[in-house]
Amino acid sequence: MSFGPDKAEHRFRLAVSIIGLVVLIWIIASGRMTGFAWVEVGAVAGLFFGGSALWSGWQLWREGKNR
Repeated sequence: MSFGPDKAEHRFRLAVSIIGLVVLIWIIASGRMTGFAWVEVGAVAGLFFGGSALWSGWQLWREGKNR
């Protein structure tokens, strides 16, 4: 019996996390955030989206190996 998100939800989370990371990188690289705010927002959002992408990717990879 498996608890937690299924494969489809992990795919969705991975896609949203990657899109979020791309948008975050674009915003920081374009210079739209000035001052020290980009460091704080970038760190928090980067950790959230990056951690979510890594976790979902890891779960999908593990499920693929367990077939």
